[in-house]
Amino acid sequence: MKSVLPSTLALSRRQLLRGAGSLAVAALAIPVAPRLAFGAVNFIDYPFQLGVASGEPWPDGFVIWTRLAPRPLEPGYGMSSDIIPVDWEVAEDRLFRKVVTKGTGLAHPELGHAVHVEVSGLLPGRPYWYRFRCGDHRSMQGRAVTAPAAGAPLSKLRFGIAGCQNYDQGLFTAFDHLAREEVDFIYHYGDYIYEGQSRPFYFSRHLEDTVASPRRADLPDPVSLDEYRRRYAKYKLDTDLQKAHAAAPWIAVWDDHEIVDNWASDFNWDNTPPDIFRLRRAAAAQAYYEHLPFRRSSLPDGARMQLFRKFAFGDLVDMHVLDTRQYRSDQPCRDGFRPACPDVDNPNLTVLGEAQEKWLFDGLTQGKARFNLLAQQVMLMPCDREPGEANVRNLDTWDPYRVARARLLKHIQGNNIRNTVVLTGDEHQNIVGNVIFDDKDPNSAVVASEFVVTSISSGGDGGEQRPAAKGMLAENPHIKLINDQRGYGICEVTPKHLTMDLKVLDQVTTPGGKLSSRAKFAVDPGKPGVQKG
Repeated sequence: MKSVLPSTLALSRRQLLRGAGSLAVAALAIPVAPRLAFGAVNFIDYPFQLGVASGEPWPDGFVIWTRLAPRPLEPGYGMSSDIIPVDWEVAEDRLFRKVVTKGTGLAHPELGHAVHVEVSGLLPGRPYWYRFRCGDHRSMQGRAVTAPAAGAPLSKLRFGIAGCQNYDQGLFTAFDHLAREEVDFIYHYGDYIYEGQSRPFYFSRHLEDTVASPRRADLPDPVSLDEYRRRYAKYKLDTDLQKAHAAAPWIAVWDDHEIVDNWASDFNWDNTPPDIFRLRRAAAAQAYYEHLPFRRSSLPDGARMQLFRKFAFGDLVDMHVLDTRQYRSDQPCRDGFRPACPDVDNPNLTVLGEAQEKWLFDGLTQGKARFNLLAQQVMLMPCDREPGEANVRNLDTWDPYRVARARLLKHIQGNNIRNTVVLTGDEHQNIVGNVIFDDKDPNSAVVASEFVVTSISSGGDGGEQRPAAKGMLAENPHIKLINDQRGYGICEVTPKHLTMDLKVLDQVTTPGGKLSSRAKFAVDPGKPGVQKG
């Protein structure tokens, strides 16, 4: 689908003075002439310190992003309230010998001087290179890849999966390695930032009590827009993260820590009144939009942000990106890791909300690709977290929303959708298994496959397994692997198989972590369930 706004304009001074409405940038449609800066723009420091990024790959283009921030960690980030023109160009080669499109975007102070350009008119299924210029300063260059034409025969698709990058708990070494992988895109499942300082884990006695902190963000827990902006800036100053953004387009969605731990809809764990919590959500949503390469269709409206969407990659993959936070009912049974209570069978509880659920069901039914991917945040598979009679559940997963989960699985099974693969994060572990129809019957039919991909840094160095892992595997025979190392996933899809390579690091609390492949699994498009790859 093409943007409704043109994206390749060569603008004169007079055209710029007419306003920002004609530019394909994520900017507010307001009169701009009184505050539009012309001539030489003098920055107190290099303005592109937060790097560049691309995202939202479509067959004819993608979004390219940057943000002007000469002093990113200071209030006001070293910028005036002027609207700043930023030039951009896209080329077919990394040396920019053949520039195929270029234009000017406007960096609005209302959006933290971020620029989102929706580039269109490109060829499908090929790489491009892009960069920005403002005044005498040029940004680093990035690589983006257009999606193959929808329905076109495709021999292979290769992409990365990453998320949960707690700045306080580890280095972003995994992003350095991921940037060197030759991938078509990177799916980021959420927890791009962590809103709080590192604290002891409180969920379960089987988790470690503390995590060594190799570095500190040294920022207050964010509540205001300015505080969230500084939190993102701290993360985006990391050069390994910048490399991963510059290497490939991202498809991103939030989880909880972009706002606050374990939030759901208007509910916060500390019982903040919903109308007050929505103010914090609005600040967090704007900062999230300002720092990721989203299309204008995701520009927040107060606390609301459109994040569920679909991407098609040839005839191989239909990717449904889900938002399991914004429309969810509050967690029943007091949240945390504890035995389930009767409320888990409440038919009124929802994870996706009515509109998103209908959108997903329609998309799954109508899809014709070899694989349907559900790219989401919290684990869909049922999982008893402790051996014995206790039946402890993580109540911030699909587990306490049993009726909503059953409705999804019934739709998949009832429509004979045998190629569903769920991509998940949140757990800070690699967990691989089969999504079974009845969580009370271990011999129940397999409906889908699920890959829970471990964290970039959250949880620190970790190890092969947590103390409870062996008991969890015995208690949950549909789960095939539990691993507690940091890293990312590489997914490769062909007409015959989807394979997942789980890459892990031996350490993240000190530099130089070595990368290895922990395990490989495969999924057949005609038969749900994971197999050793």
